[in-house]
Amino acid sequence: MLRPKITKYYAIIGNPLTHSYSSEYWNEMFKNHKLLQHHFDAMTLKKIEDFPEYIEAHPLLRGMSVTMPYKCSVMQYLDYIDPVALEIGAVNVIKFDRDSKTGKRILTGYNTDWLGFTHAIKPLLTPEHKKALILGTGGMAKAVKYALNQLGIESQYVTREKEGIMRYEDITEDVMKEHTIIMNATHVGCFPIVNQCPNIPYELITSKHIAIDAIYNPIRTLFLQQAELKGAITKNGWDMFVEQARKAWEIIVEH
Repeated sequence: MLRPKITKYYAIIGNPLTHSYSSEYWNEMFKNHKLLQHHFDAMTLKKIEDFPEYIEAHPLLRGMSVTMPYKCSVMQYLDYIDPVALEIGAVNVIKFDRDSKTGKRILTGYNTDWLGFTHAIKPLLTPEHKKALILGTGGMAKAVKYALNQLGIESQYVTREKEGIMRYEDITEDVMKEHTIIMNATHVGCFPIVNQCPNIPYELITSKHIAIDAIYNPIRTLFLQQAELKGAITKNGWDMFVEQARKAWEIIVEH
């Protein structure tokens, strides 16, 4: 039996995409829902400036996921941005529509990463989890900071590069004692370079800490392994990925 012609096309953009399970996940979802005319693909963009050319070459696009390092820079190419995504400063989902009168393609950006993170961390929280360190300052880090703020948890970015933000070398014993949530929102430790981890003082992690990683490939990053050895509660990025994808499905498939 021949497969029906693809009429609704979806994709993820990023660089690199070797770690991503998005295509497999979405295409399995299409299969389970008997949406045989839908297809999800992975597209590595070498630079964000290639984005307009890519979407022009794919007129059947109905929706898109965005991953590192383009969650912030892609916003310049969108017609509209959802207010929450605008406040976060990052987009990980794009819905494609057409104006009924002019036929012009309209791109609207959303953020579901913050919902994925909230879903993942909320069951782990206790009253003693009042402050968090967010490793990184990119699109995922921005979504995590927004989510923590919604949960009433104070958070602090940690970076290697930007002035005016806590550096890794500034993480003291007092900082670790005060910040009992540590979120890795970087790509450090992601497949295929799995023998790396963020440079934090793991010896200061205790059983009172939550260590959570945005990475889901590998399942247990070196960051999580080291935190686990110190007795911390650990969680990888799979639940975050699934929940943000479920919310994205509601936006770009069920609309």
